[in-house]
Amino acid sequence: QVQLMESGGGSVQAGGSLRVSCAASGSTYSSDCMAWYRQAPGKGREGVAVVYSGGRSTYYADSVKGRFTISQDNAKNTVYLQMNSLKPEDTATYYCAADLLCWEDIVTMFQGAEFGYWGQGTQVTVSS
Repeated sequence: QVQLMESGGGSVQAGGSLRVSCAASGSTYSSDCMAWYRQAPGKGREGVAVVYSGGRSTYYADSVKGRFTISQDNAKNTVYLQMNSLKPEDTATYYCAADLLCWEDIVTMFQGAEFGYWGQGTQVTVSS
């Protein structure tokens, strides 16, 4: 069983930056497929970014490309999401997701949110 703990959320003005973190624990094996999702009030869950292959590969939603960066510290079994140039529409609860390995078809896995483990979420609020 893998436990995921997010941290680092908060409030920031538009144009600002935040970094959220997600630490994985509780499993003998490291999670090589870790992702961030978000859900705004009244909206469905949206994939943000995924990192895999020991941190060498990433995939981003179009809405965050060029602004957000996902990275992974394998030694700490932690994934980070650096969020720059934040917009009010980025306001949401951000959830960490993980699985031992990503599918070869990462787009289908990411879009279908096909991850076995989920965190409790951390709130990010961007004011205009």
